Amino acid sequence: MKTVVKRGSWVRGAVAAAGVAALAVAVTACSPKPTTVAGSPIAVTTTISGQQAGDGGGSTDFRAEVGDCVTLGGTMSAAEIDGAACGSMDSNYKVIAKASANTQCPSDADQVYYETLGSREQGALCLDIDWIVGGCMSVPAGDDEPRRVDCTDPTAPSVERVVRIIENSADIEQCTEGGFAHPERRFTVCTESVTG
Repeated sequence: MKTVVKRGSWVRGAVAAAGVAALAVAVTACSPKPTTVAGSPIAVTTTISGQQAGDGGGSTDFRAEVGDCVTLGGTMSAAEIDGAACGSMDSNYKVIAKASANTQCPSDADQVYYETLGSREQGALCLDIDWIVGGCMSVPAGDDEPRRVDCTDPTAPSVERVVRIIENSADIEQCTEGGFAHPERRFTVCTESVTG
């Protein structure tokens, strides 16, 4: 019997209040020049230095390459995955590496999708949230997956707007409000909370 499984690990860090005023003056944009998605005003960051970890082998029934985006849902023990255009409303993750076992994914990957046959793991897709500078994601606590939302959607819980992406640093203190650090691959997604 084949089983598809997922495990997540994203945690938002907050900036200490004392450093915010001084930091706000020193903030400069360091993400690449944005493009737009299919006429949408949402800016897309297509590459983040150090984000992708490569193809470490393994195989899943769902075919995806490093750099592809997906929609991941379902439960922890019965995951559902499908391809999606990066930056689209359907996309919630980007494939940042492939591995023969989920434990071989970068330790700071936001999510892992893997398949087992019997009790033997067949392969894993290492995933990061498909962040878009200027765009919003609902990033609820618990087992719910993040999903792209309109920044003004009053019904979406825990909405975070991406302010910028800092490369070569995993220091949340460099963000004005907070964000998501990736210490192994050394980048930080700076966000602002739109709704709680």
